[in-house]
Amino acid sequence: MMQGFNPFPIVAADLRRNRLLVWVTVLLVAISVATGIAVISQERALRQGSARAADDFDLLLGAPGSSTQLVLTSVYLRPQAIPLLAGDLLLQASTTPGVKYAAPVGFGDNWQGHAIIGTIADFAIRGGTLLPTQGRIFQRRGEAVVGAGVDLAIGATFSPAHGRHRAQDDEDAHADPAHDAIHYTVVGRLPARRNIWDSAILVPIEDVWRVHGLAVGHGGASSHIGPPWGPDDIPGVPAIAIKPDSVASAYRLRGVFQTPRSVAVFPAEVLNDLYLTLGNVRDLMSVLAITTQVLVVAAVLMALLVGFLARRRQFAVLRAIGASRLYVFSVVWIEVVLLITTGAALGALMGWGASNLLSHWMASQLGFAMPVRLGAAEGLLLAGLILTGAVVATLPAWLVFRRPIAEGLASS
Repeated sequence: MMQGFNPFPIVAADLRRNRLLVWVTVLLVAISVATGIAVISQERALRQGSARAADDFDLLLGAPGSSTQLVLTSVYLRPQAIPLLAGDLLLQASTTPGVKYAAPVGFGDNWQGHAIIGTIADFAIRGGTLLPTQGRIFQRRGEAVVGAGVDLAIGATFSPAHGRHRAQDDEDAHADPAHDAIHYTVVGRLPARRNIWDSAILVPIEDVWRVHGLAVGHGGASSHIGPPWGPDDIPGVPAIAIKPDSVASAYRLRGVFQTPRSVAVFPAEVLNDLYLTLGNVRDLMSVLAITTQVLVVAAVLMALLVGFLARRRQFAVLRAIGASRLYVFSVVWIEVVLLITTGAALGALMGWGASNLLSHWMASQLGFAMPVRLGAAEGLLLAGLILTGAVVATLPAWLVFRRPIAEGLASS
């Protein structure tokens, strides 16, 4: 009669003897788990990364049109032509009570693929909360402050190229004499923000207006930059970023500038609408991932069941030399649970790794960091799969449990 109750030596021997079945089973479970984890964690990373990138924009003004396009173009610097706001709205926004600063956001030029953004000093330092790590903020025309990801040293000079993208060759890049005539000198570098603005170059909005043959907002030959603006010669701008002095002011200002001539949006609200769409897609993908896991577990259990039935003589021999029914049941149940648990753990690592790789690639495309963290949803996914596997594993274990010894010994 068998001494003690330790099924693990038999389990270990079975797993060593059936290495191919073990690896196929573990990999199938791992791939299904990795798919579910990658979907859930990637959607969360996209949501968190995009929200953090919009933190610097409390209220955004643009010409009537798509609010989503306004946010994508102005906040995330996605290249897209949008209509211009009338210049008098910049003057109105900068002088309205409750506004800390109203910053024009003007784009249209680049240097080696880095977007050149015309704005004011207050926006460049976010009202004093974002001080340069090197040098200082621009104080006159012809000066520039670069993001942390721009490969330009303090004191370097460069000329802009027209367009939001790097030209195909140097001849195209310098085909416009108006752009060649202006030279920027780098006077400061901003700290890393882990978003698209790390690759931007900020210059006085007056320089952007001037290089495109427009008035400079101050009249005559004035070299002044930033507000106050003149009442008659302010060119149009793609967007205005408003920093309100309070939450109440933010809502009041949105009402003031929600007119037939302009739209005023909270980027966070626009993102929420996008998140709802992403959430629907995520739910659909999660359902597909769970369905895939169920199918994989079912297929794995069927394969294991066939394998256990093929080994019915082995289990009958165990019974014949003194193993109890419970012992044989435990051997089969532990084997199945170990395979599913190992596959789930490997799948969690694969899903986390795949999500990190995908986040790095998407960050290079979208321009903002996407932090990947495993959360409660992934934990529930793993726990649910392991629990389901533990319950369903009783099926092959029960079939082996109830098979008579004589029937098993008679099988070839």
